[in-house]
Amino acid sequence: MPVLRTDRRARMCASASVSARPSRSVLGLAAAAGLFALAHAGAAHAQSACDADTNDDGTVDSADLGTLLSAWGPCGKCAADLNDDGEVDSADLGALLSLWGETCSQLPWATVLETEPDASVVTSAALRKAIAATGLPWRVRDNASQIEMLLVPPGTFNMGCSASSGTTCVFDESPVHAVTLTNAFYLGRYEVTQGQWTAKMGSNPSLFVQGSDQVPFALVPLRPVEQVSWNMAQGFLGATGLRLPTEAEWEYAYRAGTTTAFHSMPGYPNGTDDYGLAETIAWYYTGNCSGGAACQTRPVGGKAANALGLHDMAGNVAEWVNDFYRSDYYASSPSTNPPGPDSGSFGYRVQRGGGIDYFSGPLRSSARLGNSPDNAYWAYGFRVARNP
Repeated sequence: MPVLRTDRRARMCASASVSARPSRSVLGLAAAAGLFALAHAGAAHAQSACDADTNDDGTVDSADLGTLLSAWGPCGKCAADLNDDGEVDSADLGALLSLWGETCSQLPWATVLETEPDASVVTSAALRKAIAATGLPWRVRDNASQIEMLLVPPGTFNMGCSASSGTTCVFDESPVHAVTLTNAFYLGRYEVTQGQWTAKMGSNPSLFVQGSDQVPFALVPLRPVEQVSWNMAQGFLGATGLRLPTEAEWEYAYRAGTTTAFHSMPGYPNGTDDYGLAETIAWYYTGNCSGGAACQTRPVGGKAANALGLHDMAGNVAEWVNDFYRSDYYASSPSTNPPGPDSGSFGYRVQRGGGIDYFSGPLRSSARLGNSPDNAYWAYGFRVARNP
């Protein structure tokens, strides 16, 4: 798989806007230079379509030719210098022409929405740097499900007990242990919605399918799908090619660089242990749900995101992850890319994040829940992941 040069825009010496069909003069210059390049091609190394796609639109065409010609001459590490020899010349032009019309399909399963992380969304400079270092686009839409996904870069974190001011950890959150995830992965920006589930599966298992004083009917498709068991989720995953995150991936993504009970939020870039602030990031029973008819799921994205731009990692619905649940797993869990145990107590699977019917304790970054994979309940849903 070709690797996109994500620093391209920062390295460009100049840019040019040309029509979809190059002018005769441009084509004449390109042809002459191309012939010269072919005669002197020995010094140029092979290029890929992703190298020649200077404007990242997925195709090598006249726009890329215009960029190259406008940067002709000495150019220190600019996008048009395809062979990185410090000069945009006939060798680069020859390479571009040899790839004319080819496409750069870095993620054939997705549509790229934004290549570079938005600093107003990915609020951590360290995370933005880590995302850029992967060479992968930051924000994409999965073509099979139309689910928006954000890139989570590889990294190391301490997994396990993070108590809040109102709740302590329980035994299955210990021992705290260092975990390294060596591979980047994509994670749904939001929990899977009723609309996304219904579009793929043809029916809606959810309890909250009607409008209410809290949620107008037009927004019901944006509620998270619920009354979904772990086993039911497998049908959606099989139909889309997506997967559930591992428990380690989920906690790493929730924390997004924080070490506290609750992830970062406005005014608290390093997260917080104050359970009284949990309602800033979560819909949950004792915070902003008083019980009865008011205690219902809400459209995804209504609460503050974490430093990776992920919403509803706490509250709304408890999210199934892929792992079997075993209370003592942390004592023997691998330190690198832990896959979860081979089996679990009573065959249980792990849920994370807590839901609308929970107190603040299960909303914490380290809180774990084990449940039967057949259990479908009105506060159970899921979020999807995918390898690049």
